[in-house]
Amino acid sequence: MPGHVQRREPPAYRQSEAITTPERVRLAEAVRHLIDAALTADDATPDELALAAEAAERIAASLHPRGELGNRPDGVRSRVEEDHADYLARSPLVGKISPVAPPIEYEYRDGRLFAGGVFHAAYEGPPGYVHGGWIALAFDEVLGMTNIASGHPGMTGRLSVRYRRPTPLHTKVAFEGWTEQVDGRRIVTRGTLTVDGVVTAEAEGLFVMIDREMALEYFGERAYERRQVVDPLP
Repeated sequence: MPGHVQRREPPAYRQSEAITTPERVRLAEAVRHLIDAALTADDATPDELALAAEAAERIAASLHPRGELGNRPDGVRSRVEEDHADYLARSPLVGKISPVAPPIEYEYRDGRLFAGGVFHAAYEGPPGYVHGGWIALAFDEVLGMTNIASGHPGMTGRLSVRYRRPTPLHTKVAFEGWTEQVDGRRIVTRGTLTVDGVVTAEAEGLFVMIDREMALEYFGERAYERRQVVDPLP
């Protein structure tokens, strides 16, 4: 991560403190370790795996809204998002309370977003390297967050990723994103992914600003009442 620079974080760019309680953050980190162990504990015996499964099932059931587990995950949470801070806490890339997030740390300065962290075993594609789909997801988040921080939030209309070389697991990676052009509702944003100063992937995204009415159609309470396909592109 770039350091020794005063951090400037717009209010809607922070993760909600109401959601990121120490207990919930601790739980997310514990589940990350469990996911990692499930994928890498190659020498575990059948008995050890069975005991671990029973313990995990018991804990999950104790926290599940219905108090029991179905065949597949089926928990549904209440919708409490009021701004971007509420979403970022659950982001699959930077979310402090999301067990599926690495998570990646980030800062915004000098008109650009800088993010860095490590992808572990849960994100593996080719042996020893990050899955290309996770890299695309990471760019979608990084570029979107860049737009939020620059004051031009929008929905992803198109995302193009160029993979220059494989990105290794268990190695510090660095993202950089910048909003390059704003033309009416359309925003063009670019970014790079580097490892040890070498670019492993780069991306360009077209984002579209939507009005409050369309935002409510997609994400507000009315989204519960009916699902309707709405094209965000102008």
